[in-house]
Amino acid sequence: MTTDRRAFLRRTAATSVAVVLPAVPFSSALAQTAPSRSEFKPVPGDWRTFDVTTRVDLLMPSGATQVWLPLPSVESDWQRSLTSGFHTNGQARLTEDGRYGVKMLHVQFDAGVSQPFVELSSRVSTRNRATDWSHKTTVAAAATEDAASLRFWTQPTRLLPTDGIVRETAREATKGARTDVQKAQAIYDWVVANTYREPKVRGCGEGDIKTMLETGNLGGKCADLNAIFVGLCRAAGLPARDVYGIRLAPSAFGYKELSGNPSSLKGAQHCRAEVHLAGHGWVAMDPADVAKVMRLETPEWIKTTRHPVVAPVNQRLFGGWEGNWLAWNMGHDLKLPGSAGPELGFLMYPMAETGGERVDPYAPDDFKYQITATEIKA
Repeated sequence: MTTDRRAFLRRTAATSVAVVLPAVPFSSALAQTAPSRSEFKPVPGDWRTFDVTTRVDLLMPSGATQVWLPLPSVESDWQRSLTSGFHTNGQARLTEDGRYGVKMLHVQFDAGVSQPFVELSSRVSTRNRATDWSHKTTVAAAATEDAASLRFWTQPTRLLPTDGIVRETAREATKGARTDVQKAQAIYDWVVANTYREPKVRGCGEGDIKTMLETGNLGGKCADLNAIFVGLCRAAGLPARDVYGIRLAPSAFGYKELSGNPSSLKGAQHCRAEVHLAGHGWVAMDPADVAKVMRLETPEWIKTTRHPVVAPVNQRLFGGWEGNWLAWNMGHDLKLPGSAGPELGFLMYPMAETGGERVDPYAPDDFKYQITATEIKA
């Protein structure tokens, strides 16, 4: 545990990081700073640092109440999860699941607390990712994880089975592919060609890939479509994982659907994916955002990846992504500490229970929360 985390545990009520909202409307700022969408080409470069603040208020508590908030839990060459602090009228503690390393703030409120609230602030640094496909790492450089660790990311989960129709689909999608890169490309292309963005799905979707494949209903959102990519990769023997997070800022390339509004990030949750490829290590993937751009970026639903708005995104999100986004965690099948409720498929949204009942995180009358971000300029 780092010094920052020890300090976090010792604090019972730390002042949260102040958030300064932008002075210009989100859409105006995007229009003023973004180059043409045809230039979509995120490449690794300078780090960007953000303070991200989540405020939760339980408007209608009924007895004892609990809140769980995800914390940035990823340390990598594309994200640095730095410090966190909180302010609350409950009892709070930092906790972590023992399987995936998912960090969260768990806050408990006594039944007599009439207006439970918690405000959590975290600082994180992020940057763009892009794979240089012309360059392969040496065996020694690529072996940052041992074989047992990589096998872990091929195992099935409750929502990501690797047998039955999932395995059959993976075999069909990768027919003729020999290398890891060829298999990943074939699965990515299959997901882009066969799934679609369905705006009516609540939140980011559930990620129940077996049901989607069995019913043929392949419409969904990021937690559905990228989960299909991850599940098919695992069924094909490629280590893969969902990465659950949230968009923080406008896209530098003019895509409104690949942007976050830093003054109001409620609904900006977005999961991505990674796959481990021989010679390249962990590689960024996001076929779900290709589907989002196709469905929502223009007034008309674009049906081909050859469209000039879609083509650069389809090309670059195989192996890369833009760093205007933070990763909370990579966990599946999570049991919230202190909860008698069911497991979560993933933790990407603030969660709460009151009177022993799980609160719907999408119901604003019962569960009010706000997420904001401020970029810290050097």
